[in-house]
Amino acid sequence: MTTSDLQAAKPEAAYDDFAKLDIRVGRIIAVEPFPRARNPSYKVQVDLGPLGTRWSSAQITNYDAAELVGTAVVCVCNFAPRNIAGFRSEVLILGARDERGRVILLSPHSGVPLGATIY
Repeated sequence: MTTSDLQAAKPEAAYDDFAKLDIRVGRIIAVEPFPRARNPSYKVQVDLGPLGTRWSSAQITNYDAAELVGTAVVCVCNFAPRNIAGFRSEVLILGARDERGRVILLSPHSGVPLGATIY
């Protein structure tokens, strides 16, 4: 883990702050190399069910690209798109770093429909 992962807890937030986030379940349907990114990343297309598909720049290169296809993920869907090295990243795929610094994707424990809202 990096030092930044071991920081003290962030300041208290109101539930209304959390409620503003549109967090949904999606499924990775395509993964492409992203050599122009400053940090090792993939271009990842996520199917969010009724929200359609969206692209993300994701620093998840500790996973094999082909093995990611079909993986259920948890995403923040209502952040403004970001331009990352000329690529429009439209959704944030959530993960946490393990003790070796690898990103471990957050995924539902059991099957839920694509686009299901996280509460």
